Amino acid sequence: MLPPAGTRDGVAGRRGRRSHRVIRVGIALALLAVLLVGVAAIWAALSGRSRAVSECRVAVPPAKYTIDLEQAANATTITAVGKQLGMIDHAVTIALATALQESNLRNLRYGDRDSLGLFQQRPSQGWGTPAQLMDPRYAATAFFNALNRVPGWQSSSVTDAAQAVQRSNAPEAYARWEPLARTLAIATTGEAPAALTCQFPLARSQTPPPSPVPAVTRELGAAVLDTAVSTSRGWTIAGWLVAHAEQYRITSVRFAAREWTTRGRWKSTRTNESVVRITQSPPAAG
Repeated sequence: MLPPAGTRDGVAGRRGRRSHRVIRVGIALALLAVLLVGVAAIWAALSGRSRAVSECRVAVPPAKYTIDLEQAANATTITAVGKQLGMIDHAVTIALATALQESNLRNLRYGDRDSLGLFQQRPSQGWGTPAQLMDPRYAATAFFNALNRVPGWQSSSVTDAAQAVQRSNAPEAYARWEPLARTLAIATTGEAPAALTCQFPLARSQTPPPSPVPAVTRELGAAVLDTAVSTSRGWTIAGWLVAHAEQYRITSVRFAAREWTTRGRWKSTRTNESVVRITQSPPAAG
């Protein structure tokens, strides 16, 4: 029996309307998906800016390490003090291994009993006042002076020399830090060029950036910027500036046909100068 008149057309009409609804729903879902992808991309970009990576890397192939900005700043200060005192690079390695073991290269305001600072030196043992020991430059100077009083330290292992100064209850603990300390020493003494790099989100401020000249002169000696220097000294200066760049809002460091920027890498440049130059972030518009 044939269906009543109009039944086939009614079924076809309902099917057509249903098909159109499916298409409209599909289009709406596709548009929603595009919108969500766009929102996600914007959120990721904003979140990425707010959570921009702040870290430093030291690489002397095949060794590669990642440290933070505080550790890098303290490491370059220790190296700067050692070089200003005329210490050999082995002394820098010993000092860095010691500070890594004692404080993880952090200027601690606490420690065992009255121990303080990078090297956990004790005021009660004659190392200096608490205020002095919280000054990384003073603490490093005190360590190097004590190391110089150790007979034969120049030919001693890192562990034995460090223990002779520190007299630690864990005399073998310094050895575990020797690979990182040696890599840091090679990078920061200028033995390897462009071996230390840092990256961080650039802070904006309406005030002019502070000058690094007083601090860099205090730790590295006079005439370190815009003055011809040896290659190794230039890379020591450049490493110090990179490690302290966030504090002084330094956006680039240039030396020996290389330029570092806050993106965290050194790139080649056309100008091969024997002077270290910097650029600082200008004040933000009000």
